[in-house]
Amino acid sequence: MKKLLLSAAAVMAFAFTNAQETATTTGFSQGDVFITGSVGFGSEKTGDAKTNSFNFSPKAGYFVTSNIAVGLQVGLSSETDKVETPLGDVEDKQTALEIGAFGRYYFTPTRNFSFFGQLSAGYVSNKVENDGDPEYKENGVNIALAPGVSYFVSEHIAFEATFGILGYRTLKPDVDGAESTNTFNLGANFSDINFGMVYKF
Repeated sequence: MKKLLLSAAAVMAFAFTNAQETATTTGFSQGDVFITGSVGFGSEKTGDAKTNSFNFSPKAGYFVTSNIAVGLQVGLSSETDKVETPLGDVEDKQTALEIGAFGRYYFTPTRNFSFFGQLSAGYVSNKVENDGDPEYKENGVNIALAPGVSYFVSEHIAFEATFGILGYRTLKPDVDGAESTNTFNLGANFSDINFGMVYKF
């Protein structure tokens, strides 16, 4: 579904770009302030096993130059795995909170349509709750590089999409003697596509 939405968004974006010569330019400029965010839900079921996921990621940014925006972001995500058994349901849940900052470079900020690159870094707190096991927490750092596109549909409102392509995360359980788990990802993954809406003040 995300792949289909991405293809449709790309076709619409290029069509809008061709029409921009006669359209009123809105875009971004130095000194602009904006808020944006994405929200997502997911559900997957295999036999008696079911996984539900949710994520919400608001951001606020400021254009320090005509091309560069910096800002703060918060991310909240959760994933619940449930398995039905004759003795009752077994449920595992993982919840993550991330607080950090981001920077963006827009290639054509004054136009309705623009590509941008985003670099973000944040502190992550992860809580894991497994049936039958004690709850435990993990803390760490998440760094990600993602290309994206944005398109203004009015003077103040735009839609955007980012595509996760490069990421590094380190998490360490909050217990004595625990070792960190370091994860490095490289490559496009359609599960890392995020769609959002932007409001420019």
